[in-house]
Amino acid sequence: MRIKSGFDGERSLVLPKIIIEAMEKDPIARLLHITDIGYYPKASHHYRHRDPPIDQNIFIYCIDGKGSFEINSTRYEVSENQYFFIPAGIPHSYCALEENPWTIYWAHFRGTHARYFLPESPEPQTIAPGMDSRIADRIVMFEEILTTLNNSFATENIRYANSIFHHFLESIRYFRIFRIPGGRKYDMDIVESTIHYLEENIEKRLSLTDIADYAGFSPSYLSGMFKKRTGYSPLTYFNILKIRMACKLLDTTSMKLNQISYKLGFDDKFYFSRLFTKRMGMSPTAYRMKPKA
Repeated sequence: MRIKSGFDGERSLVLPKIIIEAMEKDPIARLLHITDIGYYPKASHHYRHRDPPIDQNIFIYCIDGKGSFEINSTRYEVSENQYFFIPAGIPHSYCALEENPWTIYWAHFRGTHARYFLPESPEPQTIAPGMDSRIADRIVMFEEILTTLNNSFATENIRYANSIFHHFLESIRYFRIFRIPGGRKYDMDIVESTIHYLEENIEKRLSLTDIADYAGFSPSYLSGMFKKRTGYSPLTYFNILKIRMACKLLDTTSMKLNQISYKLGFDDKFYFSRLFTKRMGMSPTAYRMKPKA
């Protein structure tokens, strides 16, 4: 069993009808369960129109680019760091913006408790990167769901994946509680804050100007301060973080090289491979095959 791949970097998984029927009978999974799930990077020409509608709720989380959706004759614009829900049983359409297509994580889900996760308003909601946004934590959860379901449709895998999805949706529903676990207080200086910003945007392409604008300093001043503390420029450090994440994905998933490349914001898998080789002293393929202690 493997996650399907369409255009470059895409991953999606449609659960078989027999598995969905089993989940609807399971005392745990029937409360909330995924029927389809995926990740579409730079989803050019992505368009869906459903009338009649489907009997699944839809969740779409845009982490980059732009798109829109229409529900109840109202059209909504969607930008990076925004998510939205479409309730089951309602005609709808959605699409990526042609000039700047969105990159999205998405899922279709059902269950006896599914309606409790739907917001009162259909308007897209924003989770902007910041010191306490924990965007990276949510992405880790989503990736764990994909990996778990890709490994097996055994009952324990199904229950575990749906439990993570339950937590994922709760992290959005109770956003303020999730972003400061245990009442933790952040006391970061500007370099620590900038590093956290880079970690929260690990899947994007950021320019030095983007990073400096976030930090509130000129690019030259931030670069000098950042390099004095870390030994690297902000963009070099950003690529080091990306390579560190690539190593983790190579170690823990069966994702293809082009999928990892797109997930980390590299449209050119060959450039990504050269960068990885330069930083790690071996190609991504050699790294994956190397025995781990």
